[in-house]
Amino acid sequence: MEFYNLAILAVEAAIYFLVLIVLLHFRARIGVGVFITVLGTMHFLETYLAAKFYISVPFGSISPGSVMMFSGKLMMTLLLYTKEDAATVRQLIYGLLIGNLACLLLAYTLNLQFGTGVDGRPLPGDDFMGEMGVLMVWGTALLYIDSIGIILIYERLGRVIGRGLVPRMFIAGALTLTFDQLGFFGVLHFYTGAPPSVFWSGLIGKIGMAAFYSVLTGIYLIVARQQWKMPVRIGIRDLYNDLTYREKYDELLSRTGLDTLTGLQDRARLEQDGIEMLKTATRNNEALSLLVIDADHFKDVNDRFGHLEGDNVLKMIAESLRGSVRAGDRIYRFGGEEFIMLVARASHAEALETAERVRRNVVDNVRAGGVLPVSISIGVATAPLHGQSLVELISAADRSLYQAKADGRNRVQGAPIS
Repeated sequence: MEFYNLAILAVEAAIYFLVLIVLLHFRARIGVGVFITVLGTMHFLETYLAAKFYISVPFGSISPGSVMMFSGKLMMTLLLYTKEDAATVRQLIYGLLIGNLACLLLAYTLNLQFGTGVDGRPLPGDDFMGEMGVLMVWGTALLYIDSIGIILIYERLGRVIGRGLVPRMFIAGALTLTFDQLGFFGVLHFYTGAPPSVFWSGLIGKIGMAAFYSVLTGIYLIVARQQWKMPVRIGIRDLYNDLTYREKYDELLSRTGLDTLTGLQDRARLEQDGIEMLKTATRNNEALSLLVIDADHFKDVNDRFGHLEGDNVLKMIAESLRGSVRAGDRIYRFGGEEFIMLVARASHAEALETAERVRRNVVDNVRAGGVLPVSISIGVATAPLHGQSLVELISAADRSLYQAKADGRNRVQGAPIS
């Protein structure tokens, strides 16, 4: 019976993970609010089970609500952070905290009324208004602290064991869940009389779930072949009240967004505009093409004419690009001698024509030191043909650029159509 319960618990955890990871994966299409809402709706069941429902497993008695659901919620909160940032996590935690406080307040006001059941009999005791309400609020308050802690530990581990997501998730999860078990069990024991053995079995179960969810995340990464966005390192300061690094970055971006050398929009602006243009193209059932443009033999220009002339060449390329595009197209300096162009409402064939026009314009007009012709190579990819996210489009166009370089440079190469 104990091993049977443990096996069923693993199945439940897998279902929990599968539902939420699918919602997180497709958040660009359906919105991250769906993921947050589903995670939040499970909070009541999680707290109820933690207070009322326990099962026997080989290492003791545990509650699926505390071991499986709360551990899963915390690990999913960390996954949400790796895909978004602390600002999005803050929405989840504040929503849970305020929602639970509102529910508790309403529950206590309902207790002031003289209510009966549908059969006219008196209602059962105010157990919800008592232990359940307190446990819900206390559990959410702990989640607030846990979420800060797991993110900070996750970031610090990056300096020690590198950028591997799965081991960092497990260690950060295990440490944070240990702290949580200490905090939650004290209140649980006070209200329900749970014995100390429940603490130890719950701790073992939570650490085991941290490992289980980390392994499932690793499997997902392999299956989805998706590189998770690693957030920047953050300081110890209040994670929820101070701006995160990315929030500060976005604030600065809203004031600037321009590359200081060329005057083109910069890489950060590309990340914002690209996502919005993809959403618009998807909504209107239109194509969106992306060109990755790289100056050929640019190192030779710097070596022969110096870095100041190299900067001047980049300015001339930028000016040439501006003169080659339509009104609705966008140009960005991606970094170094690399540029990206977003061509709205352009099929793959039309984007290839645009790229060829851009290439000829640069070859005809840009001279290093006034004498040496400068050429460019261009890789082209089109959504939804070659990808449905900005990362997928850039990757496809970058592979095409690499092929153009390998084929001799000064040419346009489109991503293959499978």
